Amino acid sequence: MIPHDLEERIIRLHFVEKWTVGAIAKQLKVHRSTVKRALHQQDIAVAPSSRTSLIHPFLAFIQETLVQYPSLSASRLQAMVPARGFPVSASHFRHLVGTLRRRKPAEAFQRLTTLPGEDAQMDWGPFGSHVVRHAMRRLSTFVMVLSWSRMPFVHFFYDQCMGAFLDGHPRAFEALGDVQKRILYDNLKSAELERCDDAIRFNPNLLELTAYDRYEPRSVAVYRGDYKGRVERTIRYMRTSSMTARRWTDMGDLNRQAALWCRRETGNHTHHDQPELTVSQALCRRAIAPSSTADRRLCGLRRSDGSHWKDTIRWVGRNDYSVPHGRVRRQGEKRATSERMRIFDGIRCVAEHVRTFDKRTQIENPEHLEALREQKREAQRTPGMDRLRHEAPSSPILPQGAAERGHNLGSVVAGSCRLLDTWHAASLESAIAEAVAPDRLYVAAV
Repeated sequence: MIPHDLEERIIRLHFVEKWTVGAIAKQLKVHRSTVKRALHQQDIAVAPSSRTSLIHPFLAFIQETLVQYPSLSASRLQAMVPARGFPVSASHFRHLVGTLRRRKPAEAFQRLTTLPGEDAQMDWGPFGSHVVRHAMRRLSTFVMVLSWSRMPFVHFFYDQCMGAFLDGHPRAFEALGDVQKRILYDNLKSAELERCDDAIRFNPNLLELTAYDRYEPRSVAVYRGDYKGRVERTIRYMRTSSMTARRWTDMGDLNRQAALWCRRETGNHTHHDQPELTVSQALCRRAIAPSSTADRRLCGLRRSDGSHWKDTIRWVGRNDYSVPHGRVRRQGEKRATSERMRIFDGIRCVAEHVRTFDKRTQIENPEHLEALREQKREAQRTPGMDRLRHEAPSSPILPQGAAERGHNLGSVVAGSCRLLDTWHAASLESAIAEAVAPDRLYVAAV
């Protein structure tokens, strides 16, 4: 706001002393825009400068180009004008284009009000990448916000695939204590497969989840994030304030920190519509007993395809998971969540593993290998070196040293396997490290 005495001085100097806007701004040590604003507040038109601008001959060309191409950038126009004879200045030209460009008209929004338990809003938030051993994984957060209480649920995943999408819902329902009547989704492939105007074809996996939990999925309009501003604002706050510069050891530690942030920091905020309540108190007024999530946790990303020929199946991330030897070259349905990977034969689960987000890793069930050895005796002699390399990565140095000295490799591998059976992998790794230091690369020394 311009002080009253300053405004009077500007008006007097302009009309009585006939000073220009630039002279007034220079002598009073204010900006030219301040002088113009003081004159405009008194409905005084500022006389245009009599000096002709160098860009005046090109105004018609610039205006015509902007009418034909409204989204053309100022840098592109700046490259076109010098070709027509004008030595343009970058800062002055961009300011001029900003005054000539047709601006988008201001849009009015109607405030959306909801009832307790009526709807929630869900979206993904990208949070960069994270290294998982040999793999670079995209770190994403599953965010669901209750529209009335504003209580958020946050859970981090290494991807945004259907398995993580379906796994996040039961976690959110359990943490928030209730299933809302309606959940709003953005234009996600996990939620909708295609749309034509108002006709939407939802993902069958999502419809299976909604049928179990009895809520209505609803997609907002494309490129209209304001329709679910509560979850958009929560993601923005997480990216700029709450989750910035946090240190965490693994995904479990990160999700524990996110859960504490939801309960303690966000839960203590004052409720927007009822200032006498906090967000946590508003949630408790609506929350009911959480529904059982045991069956829902078995859902996830489903794929049906042929298994790999070496008694393993290939899954996302270039990892191999073992299956029973009787499943070779047979069709099977794979269901993955963020924690488990299961292989089904119809409704029967034939294999289950802890899911890894590394790459080029073999996850084997000892029962599958033992069954294969019982079925095929000669398989016992073949995987000795592979077993050492997989369970004790530093053990191949023993056969290498034996080869350099001309010793029998078979006896070295067999002796190393006996040590592995007796003392397990961690002890064998430690013993090899001690034997390497004085260069005693013998099985007996180990």
